[in-house]
Amino acid sequence: MNTFTKLTKRLILPVLFLLGVATVQAQDEDEAAGFSFSGSVDTYYRANLNAPNKYVDLDGDPENGAEYYQHPGTSFANLPGFSLGMANLVAGYEGEKVGFVADLVFGPRGMEAVFGSPFGSSSIVNQLYTYWNVSDGFTLTFGNFNTFLGYEVISPTANFNYSTSYMFSYGPFSHTGLKADIALGEASLMLGVFNDTDVTEFNPNNHYYGGAQLGIAGQYLNLLFSDDYFQIDYTGGFDVADATYLGINATYNNDNFIGAALYLQQSFTDDFSLGLRGEYFQDTGLGLLAEDDSVFDLTLSANYSVGPLTFIPEVRLDAYSDDYVLTEFDSPTDFEVGSSLAAFTLAAVYAF
Repeated sequence: MNTFTKLTKRLILPVLFLLGVATVQAQDEDEAAGFSFSGSVDTYYRANLNAPNKYVDLDGDPENGAEYYQHPGTSFANLPGFSLGMANLVAGYEGEKVGFVADLVFGPRGMEAVFGSPFGSSSIVNQLYTYWNVSDGFTLTFGNFNTFLGYEVISPTANFNYSTSYMFSYGPFSHTGLKADIALGEASLMLGVFNDTDVTEFNPNNHYYGGAQLGIAGQYLNLLFSDDYFQIDYTGGFDVADATYLGINATYNNDNFIGAALYLQQSFTDDFSLGLRGEYFQDTGLGLLAEDDSVFDLTLSANYSVGPLTFIPEVRLDAYSDDYVLTEFDSPTDFEVGSSLAAFTLAAVYAF
């Protein structure tokens, strides 16, 4: 049994629970409880501008699984032509003291989001957790919840850009475990114990991770760690002007990757805004690229809203440090490669 797992079982879990019990305050029965139902539906069209828009087979043998479609090495929004994102259904119960969230996903985007679910019966579960507001400044959450690291999230309704960054795609998606959220005046602190990252349903190897987040004035320093793993992440942003926002994300994952991104967003009216994401990502052992190779991606997106429906036209350029892009393909012996991939996407996201 590794050192962190021993510490988790003998100290961290009991301390988290005792902290909650020690701050319990007598209250009347919950009178503010209520059920909620929300979610989204998204679909899109995507086309490469300088690469084939069809599956290709580099060795001429379609039975060996070598066929692939050229797209950035990031999650979601990568299918050719008119394509489906996902349907997201979120049911919840919010009480003054206790509540729950059941977040279900269907479709290609949803399948990618819950890739760590080994059981088919729960492969549609994006989040499933209960919480206890022990006091005004202390909440315990138990179950499966999306990660606290990074600027972007799984639901397209909460991202300005429709396509996602490399840091989001290869950072954690979700955690299953127990966490405590503590209010500290103008600051906040989260402490948690989790199963292996993205292993959503149970713990198959008796290995645990620790997590922590310190928030001050909308800026967050995040940590995820175990005996052989360490990731530190900064996520935040600032209002540059009344209608201009600059988001920031930087992350370091030992022996895997490092990256940084800026998100500049400008609102012109209540219904129209533009956003530019610039990201640098270096592979230091992940295996997406050759070790120490890198990619710079620049994504320009517009958001135009018609009530609850948002259209997101987007142009994206991924520039690699080496030739990773199949730019032309006629046969397994007649093709060309390059170091950049340009693409256009038009997405429609409906939120309810």
